Amino acid sequence: MRIFLDANILFSAARADGAIRRLLALTEAAGHELWADAYVFEEARRNLAAKTPSGLPVLNAMTTRIKIGGMSTSNLILPDAVSLPEKDRPVLAAAIHHHCDILVTGDRTHFGPLYGKSIQGVTVLSPAMLAETVLV
Repeated sequence: MRIFLDANILFSAARADGAIRRLLALTEAAGHELWADAYVFEEARRNLAAKTPSGLPVLNAMTTRIKIGGMSTSNLILPDAVSLPEKDRPVLAAAIHHHCDILVTGDRTHFGPLYGKSIQGVTVLSPAMLAETVLV
């Protein structure tokens, strides 16, 4: 499966050697592809630089294991039923553009109502839901 990682997942994995980093390692070891794009990678980098600069080398090292694609989301229109703030729309659009099966995000505020739902072939999951889905 192709699994798209939101910036908060990248941030958490780079910031500390904890549950999210282990989840990504196990997901990858199970044969799944980890994906991101320049938009979420830059957001994670910016947040790490401001809050936990010691995580920047870890984030940079992650680029050797994660497929990072660029894209312009201007051509992709999300369904009207998808209610996301403007800053989060490119995340879902990128997951769709890269033909990912799953978008994993810890952003319950904005993506929580979409957890467990499939939008144009991409199922939005929390980290816990991802673990239940791919590590069973």
